[in-house]
Amino acid sequence: MKSILKPLLLSIALAGASIVAVAQTPAMGMGMMAHSGTKDHGRMDPARMQQMMAAHTAELKAKLKVTGAQEDAWAQYVAAMQPPADAGNHMGRDNRQKMHEEWKTLSTPQRIERMNTMKTQRDTQMGKRQEATLVFYRTLSAEQQQVFDANAMGGQHRRGGERGGMQHKHG
Repeated sequence: MKSILKPLLLSIALAGASIVAVAQTPAMGMGMMAHSGTKDHGRMDPARMQQMMAAHTAELKAKLKVTGAQEDAWAQYVAAMQPPADAGNHMGRDNRQKMHEEWKTLSTPQRIERMNTMKTQRDTQMGKRQEATLVFYRTLSAEQQQVFDANAMGGQHRRGGERGGMQHKHG
């Protein structure tokens, strides 16, 4: 019995420490969604986020100097990068509450199935984005590819204050 007790206590202690560490770590991807003191728990206004995405897209297109021959692939890339049509409403306060109430009525296997369905939907959307990115990337010249690598998909490493705003720092 003694030989089991010590590893068991050590495992419990490590699990507890892990939970505390995770609880204190800020959520990934919160650079643009940092708490802003709003009642919507720091979620950015969808219209403002769309405006920022449009500005970034226009800036990237200008930096790449997209040619007429690349326009179709560019348009497909931009369309694929757009959030799903229901993304703006997906997790609003009312929808979160409704989902929470609904999930309370589900059994564990039903919840797991629902999570798997949601994961499949996200994976499908991600696959479409990846494919559109690769198709567009293949139309770029070597110089354009370097620009794209440095400026798209998290390639920008801005410092706070640049361009008059706080930017998420990577690394």
